[in-house]
Amino acid sequence: MASGLKGSAESLFNAGCNHLAKGDSRAAEAAFRRLLTQSPNHAEALANLGLVLDQQEAWEEAEVCYRRAASLAPEYPQVHLNLGALMTARRRLDEAETAYRQALALEASADAWTGLGAVAACRQLDGAAEACYRQALRHDGQHASARFNLSYILLRHGCFEEGWECFEARPAGRDLMTRFNGPRWTGDDLSGRAVVVAGEGGYGDVIQFCRYGRQLRARGARWVAMVCQAALVPLLRRVHGLDEVCPDTAPLAWQDADVWTPLMSLPGLCGTRLADVPAPVPYVVADPQAVAHWDAALPAGFRVGLVWRGNPRFHNDEARSLPNLATLAPVLSHPEVRFVSLQTGPAATEATVPGIARALGGQLGDFAATAAVVANLDLVISVDTAVAHLAGAMGRPCWVLLPGHLPDWRWLIDREDSPWYPSLRLFRQPRDGSWATVVEEVAAALEALVGAGPAARLQPTGVNPARQPRAGGNTNR
Repeated sequence: MASGLKGSAESLFNAGCNHLAKGDSRAAEAAFRRLLTQSPNHAEALANLGLVLDQQEAWEEAEVCYRRAASLAPEYPQVHLNLGALMTARRRLDEAETAYRQALALEASADAWTGLGAVAACRQLDGAAEACYRQALRHDGQHASARFNLSYILLRHGCFEEGWECFEARPAGRDLMTRFNGPRWTGDDLSGRAVVVAGEGGYGDVIQFCRYGRQLRARGARWVAMVCQAALVPLLRRVHGLDEVCPDTAPLAWQDADVWTPLMSLPGLCGTRLADVPAPVPYVVADPQAVAHWDAALPAGFRVGLVWRGNPRFHNDEARSLPNLATLAPVLSHPEVRFVSLQTGPAATEATVPGIARALGGQLGDFAATAAVVANLDLVISVDTAVAHLAGAMGRPCWVLLPGHLPDWRWLIDREDSPWYPSLRLFRQPRDGSWATVVEEVAAALEALVGAGPAARLQPTGVNPARQPRAGGNTNR
């Protein structure tokens, strides 16, 4: 928005915009607030202050600023777009849709269509979301958010060929290109070449896709190195197909590398389709000495590991995590199970409730230690976190509790199993967002599993080896 002020007020507006562009939100906030003391009805300053407060997660005040700006200058599409994004994030979807439609009425932009698509996706209306994203791409074929959001719809429905192509618009992939400036692998012949794989995403993403080191070696690569988070390095050094694993904090050495690739580009580059997902489990193994240590240290009996909260910095963590450990009370009441808490972070302090036989959060310094514990468990019950990926990569039985709001694409739709991890069983939250139904199902399944006796427990839980995976085609298309 252009400022209509003169003199010092205009200088304040320009200063605030400059601070905002440089990422100095505090200085930007101060400039806009000072300006608004002089001209409280300045719509541009209100809109920009709302953006600053939005970025600071001061959402209630941000909403007030956006709505005031929209009432003063309803002809500006960007105000409605910002308000729509905020309402979407706050899961107030009716208000978000209204804001985006107001923006569309003013200007049929790719941003507005993308926002409207996000609202539809939050409502699990994948067909409508796809139509909106494609409309956005008709306006702007290079619109990164529309293409990335479309990839989630396509991948969730098993449409991998186009999905991987659109997935290349993800923000992490673009960011990596500023750090890795050598030749990037494009899927051509790797015979005799050395490859550096740049880890991206969270811990679970790296655990899921590190399996592609083996694929690169099968394509002729003579040497494959992985760069990843330090907490994963000891674990991944035991992964077949990775010749070297180093932390992403270490200096990068390119003298031995011919090409590099972002980790999450590998499924597309390797031509992965739903029918041939590479699942050579276990492809992650624990250190035998550490396994023996934890076997002696853990309580005897039927051991079940628990993780009930994820990383709070994850954008959908409020939906994917349980409110607290008490939510699992119907599960914890089973008298024959020895529950082991694998929860880390602040939520680990909740593991003092009755039913928890051992709390290990403070003793799991990295994922190699967690793997040694998981190797000794009969079952892991987890929300959608890295521990679920770890158990799946190790081929250990794991039950994953999935949210109804924006479940991740990798779990596909309407399935209880995962082609990525044959030992996993998926429990899906209903549309109303209630965890009670999921917990009741898990409690009943646990009762049945324990009651079946040791012989039945030798089979991977949640997967019928004779059952063919359902096709994941988009039924809404």
